Amino acid sequence: MASTNPAPASGSGSGETYNDNGTANGPALAASSLFGPPPPPPSSSSLSSSRSISAHSDRSTSSSITLTSNPPAPPSIPSSASTSTLGSGGIVHVSPGEVPTSRNGGSSWYRRLGFRSRLASAIRLPSHSSRSTLSSADSENAQERHQRGQGSGPGRPVYLGQETTAGPSAIEAELRVAQLKEESVSANAAAPARSTDGLFAAACSTDLLFLIDTTGSMGSYIDAAKNQMKSIVDDITDAFFKEADLRIGVVSYKDHGDAGHLQHLDFTGDADQVRAFIADLRASGGNDLPEDVLGGLRQALNLSWTHQSRLIIHITDAPPHGRHLHDLDSDTYPRAGAEPHHLTHEPLLKQLVRLNINYALLRINSSTDRMAYNWLQAYAVASPDCKLLPTNRFHAQAAEVSEAFHGAGAGPGRRRGGIKAPQFEENELGTAYSALRHLVVKSVTTSASRTASRIMSMSSGTVSPSSSSSSLTAPVPYKPVTAAARATKAKVLRKLGLELTAIKEDNLLNELDEEDDNGDGDVAVETAPPRWAVPGWLNTTLRVEAFSTAPPPALAPAPAPATLTLDAMMDSDAAIAITTTDLTLHKRSQPFAQGAMRTASYARTAASTSRLVVKSFKRDGGKALAHLADDMRVQALCKAFALEFNAFSGSPPLDFVVATCLKPKFASSGSGSGSGEGGCMSLEPFLEGAYVKYNNNSGYAAQAFSHFTFERSRGRFLVADLQGVGGVLTDPAVHTRDRERFKLADTNLGEAGFKFFFATHACNAVCARLGLKSEGGMMAVGEWAWRESWELPADREVMVCCANKMCGRIVTEGEARRAEGEEEWKGWSWCQTCWPQLAAFAVKAACAAEGPPPHEFDVSRFFYESQAQTVPDKCPQHRGSNDDVQLGYDGAVSFQALD
Repeated sequence: MASTNPAPASGSGSGETYNDNGTANGPALAASSLFGPPPPPPSSSSLSSSRSISAHSDRSTSSSITLTSNPPAPPSIPSSASTSTLGSGGIVHVSPGEVPTSRNGGSSWYRRLGFRSRLASAIRLPSHSSRSTLSSADSENAQERHQRGQGSGPGRPVYLGQETTAGPSAIEAELRVAQLKEESVSANAAAPARSTDGLFAAACSTDLLFLIDTTGSMGSYIDAAKNQMKSIVDDITDAFFKEADLRIGVVSYKDHGDAGHLQHLDFTGDADQVRAFIADLRASGGNDLPEDVLGGLRQALNLSWTHQSRLIIHITDAPPHGRHLHDLDSDTYPRAGAEPHHLTHEPLLKQLVRLNINYALLRINSSTDRMAYNWLQAYAVASPDCKLLPTNRFHAQAAEVSEAFHGAGAGPGRRRGGIKAPQFEENELGTAYSALRHLVVKSVTTSASRTASRIMSMSSGTVSPSSSSSSLTAPVPYKPVTAAARATKAKVLRKLGLELTAIKEDNLLNELDEEDDNGDGDVAVETAPPRWAVPGWLNTTLRVEAFSTAPPPALAPAPAPATLTLDAMMDSDAAIAITTTDLTLHKRSQPFAQGAMRTASYARTAASTSRLVVKSFKRDGGKALAHLADDMRVQALCKAFALEFNAFSGSPPLDFVVATCLKPKFASSGSGSGSGEGGCMSLEPFLEGAYVKYNNNSGYAAQAFSHFTFERSRGRFLVADLQGVGGVLTDPAVHTRDRERFKLADTNLGEAGFKFFFATHACNAVCARLGLKSEGGMMAVGEWAWRESWELPADREVMVCCANKMCGRIVTEGEARRAEGEEEWKGWSWCQTCWPQLAAFAVKAACAAEGPPPHEFDVSRFFYESQAQTVPDKCPQHRGSNDDVQLGYDGAVSFQALD
C-alpha cells in the first residue's frame, strides 16, 4: 500500500518520495520549506549506486524531506531565533549560531538532522497516519527471496529499500540503559518491603484427613495406620522444620446397614488421640463389594477445615455404589443416587475442589480404577496436574481429559493452572503396608508446596500456572483441538453439571470462577497451527526499544572467567550488563495462549528467522519496564548457574531461555484482541515440544540444579519452580536471602522459598555426583556445610553460549559454530539455529566514509541485531571508535538488486 504524502508546499522543488514498492509517489515537500533552497536533484550516476530508504521517526510529523546522497551545505539560519529542525530521531532543537556555515564544519549538525548514510538518496519522515502502512507480507517475501539467494551475489550489491530506521546512537543507547537503571532503583525504593515471615508455617500448617474403608477386608491397613501414626506425625513435623501446625482427622465408613457405618474424629493436634481413635476401629461388615464412599465424603466435608493446606488420604480396596463408578458384577444400589442418602459424587467432588482440598487415593487393587478416573475428571476441570497410575486401566483416557482442558488451545480452563486449583493423584499402596508412611508424608509435603504457591499468587494479586507473577500458561507447541477433545470436555462438564456458553464454545461457565483470580479476563486465542512459512501470516508490525542481557562467557577448566562472572552476578545486578537497540517485530495479532495477566503471540524479528514469542499484558501499562527488567536479570542469572551446572554435573544439559524487554514505539494496523502493544512486553524464544513442570522430585537433574544453585551461592540464592521443554526452562522463581535483591519479582519468597524446596527435596544421584553437602536437616539448626572448591576438572568439555543475545543457547564447544574467515563475527560462538542466519541476512552496503573512493562492504543485519546494535554505515577499515552507530536496518525490507 502506498504511503500517504502531504501536498507540496508553495515553491517546493520536484523531489519525490517512494511508496512501499520503491516507485515514485510524486512531488513531496521540498527541503526548502525547512532548510532554505532545495538541493540539486541527484544525478543519474548517484541514483545508480543508491536507493531510497524510508526512515520512520518515532515522533509525529506531517513532512516529507527529499535529500540526495551528497547533501548540500547546511543553510544559514538567522541568529536571532532558535529553530526546530527534523532529524531521523524526531525533533532536534538548534540554538542560535549553532549551525556552521561550512560543510566540513557541519558534520555533527548533519548527523543530528539524519544525514547519516550515503546509502540514502531520500529519507521520508511519515506522518502518524502513514505509520500503519508497513507490509508484513513484503517482509516475509523479502526474507524468502533473500534466503533463496535472489538479489545477491558478485556484482549485485543489495540495498535496503524500505522500513529502514535510524537506531539509537551510542550515546542514546547509553542514556536509555541509564534511564532503565534509574527506573529500577526508583521502583525498588517504592516497592513495599516484602516480608515472608510466617509464610512457611502458614502454608505448611495442614489439615490432614484419613478417609478409611473399615469393612472386613481392611483390617491390616487399619493396623498399619495405627502403628505408623506416630512416625507419620514425626516425619511431617521434621519435614516442616518443626514450624508447621499439623491437625489430623479421621472418617471411617462401611456399607449401609453395617454397625458403625460412619464414624469420625474432628481435626486435632493430639497424635495420641488420633492413634487411640484408629485403634478402636474394627474391620467388619460389607454387604456387597461396593461401599458407602459417598457417605464418607459427605462426613469429611462437614469437619472443621481451617488450615490453608488441606489433604484427604483415602485408603480403600472397594469403589462406591453405582455402575458408573465401578465394573463389578454385584451392586445393591446400581443407579446413581439410589443409595438411602441419595448422594451423587459430582456435587461432593465440586465442593472438595471449591474448598481447595487436595486428594490422594492410595490404590490397593484395580476395583477402584473407574472411581479414580471419575474423581480425576472432577479435579481436572480446575487443575492440570491430576494424574492416575500407569497401571490404572483408564490412564490413557485420563490423559485425554487433561489435554482437553489444559492442552494447547484448550481455552480458559488452562489458566487456573497448578496454583489456585487443588490436585487429585493416585498412588500405589498395594499390600506394602510399610509404604503408607512414605506416601502420606509425600502427599502432605506436596499439598503444602501447592498451597504456598496459591498463597503467594493471591498476595500478589495474580494467578499463574508458573512461577512468574504475570507469566502464561506455558508457550507449548500447537496441538489441534480435535472433535474428540471437544466431545470429551463437553461430556465431563455435563457430568459435573456445568455447561459451555452459547456465545463462545470454549469459555467455561465454571462455578469455580466465583473465586477466580484478579486477572484481566480472557481473550480469544487462536486455535490454528502456526504458519511460519506463509507470507503475511505475522500480520502486525511493532517498533520497539529492546533491552537485553549478554550471555555469560565460555566456561572452561580453571581458571574460568565464567566462574568469576557468576560470582559477580551473584554479588550485584550491576554485573548483569544490559544493552539496547531498536527492533522491528512482526507478530500475530491474535495470541495463541494466555495467563491471568498476559497473552503470548507468535513473532519474529525483521532480521531473523528464529521463532519467538511476544508476551503482552492484556491491558496497557500492566507492568513497568523496571519489573520486566528484573525478570530479565533473573533469567540471565539462571543461565549463568546452568552453564556451570552443566559443566560440573555431567548430566543432560539444562538451559534457560533469554528474555528481552520491549518498550513500544508504535505499531502497525492489525492489532487484535489482547495485543497490549501500548505497554511494555517481553520477548522469548518459542519452545517447541512437550511442556514439563519439574516440581516435587520429578526430574532428577532439575531438582539437583535447584540444590546446586543454593550450594554454589552458599545459601544466598535458590532457583526453583522449574518448567520448560526438553531441558530448556523458563519462568523460574529465584529466592534470595537478601530481601532487597530481585525485590520486584513476585515469586521471590526469600528464606521461606529455601524451606519450601528442602521440605520436598530428596537428594539424588546427581546431587551426589556434584558433591553437594547441604541438606534440609541443616535448615532447622541454621548451620550449613558447603562444597568448598568449584574448579572444573581438566577433562571437562568447554561450555559456551550462543552469541545471539536473543538466543544464548548453551552448547558444548564441539557443537558451536565459528567463522574462520575475515567476518566481523570471527571467533564468536553460534548455535546451529543462529549460525546460518549470519549469511542469510548479509547484504552489501556502500561505505559512508568521506574521502576514499566509493566502495562497498559486506554486513550481516542478523549479526548486528543479535548484538543489540544498529548496522554501521561505514566499512570496518573506516569505522572510527568515535563514530556513532548510525543507521539501523531493523525493519521488514524489500531487497533491490542493482545492476
